[in-house]
Amino acid sequence: MDEDKVETGSHTVGARLKAARTKKKLSLEDIASQTRIPVRHLESVEQSAWDRLPAPTYTIGFAKAYAGAIGMDRAEIGEQIREELGGHRYTVSSPEVFEPADPARSMPKALVIGAIAAVIALVLLMSWLNERSLEEAEEPVANAPAAAPATPPPSPRPAPAAQGPVVLTATAPAWIQVTDQGKSLFSGELAPGQSFTVPADATAPLLKAGKPEALRVNVGTAVAPAVGPAGKVASNVSLLPADLMRGPGAAAVAPAQPQTNTSAR
Repeated sequence: MDEDKVETGSHTVGARLKAARTKKKLSLEDIASQTRIPVRHLESVEQSAWDRLPAPTYTIGFAKAYAGAIGMDRAEIGEQIREELGGHRYTVSSPEVFEPADPARSMPKALVIGAIAAVIALVLLMSWLNERSLEEAEEPVANAPAAAPATPPPSPRPAPAAQGPVVLTATAPAWIQVTDQGKSLFSGELAPGQSFTVPADATAPLLKAGKPEALRVNVGTAVAPAVGPAGKVASNVSLLPADLMRGPGAAAVAPAQPQTNTSAR
């Protein structure tokens, strides 16, 4: 026992650990693989280069982990290294076995950069999709035809001009006078159901009716509006088909014409 104490006291912790490792034919890389301690820290422990190691707490943890990997007494190595560090017993707040991150198990830089790039690409894609959805929502409004107020509404088209002969038919006794440029075409009373057809060659035929409400005017198969208000004499009513279909507002004002041998009844 005395010889062991002398031998223990004559060798540093680093020398003892290195000797035991060499005896077991292990390399520092083997110890680093088992303890997950970087090789540079194991070298500093073997060389007792404490200034190149972290705080004493970590240094003690390295040495004890090293001792456990090669089958030495961890507690004994811990006591001896405390003495070498200054004879003070430091309170070890960390777990007894310090296992720093294994560089081989850390995430490669390329993978980290790729992950960051993927996140950025995803953010850009989501932003682009969001903008596109907004543009698509606005596109129908932008491409819509001009609003109705911008384009004046089409004016109503006049009804097709009625074709055919102009026929005056009495629905009750009705006195009428038809002239064409001062020439009398008909003057007299029509009995109910009696008709007068305006000659097709008349150029500007005019009608004077004592009882407009007693006349039905046909232009071909179409029935024209009343030629005047009921109870009033209608004068100078154009009997041209187009004028008749427009109603009393199209009545022509003819120049003074000589009266034929007729009188209103």
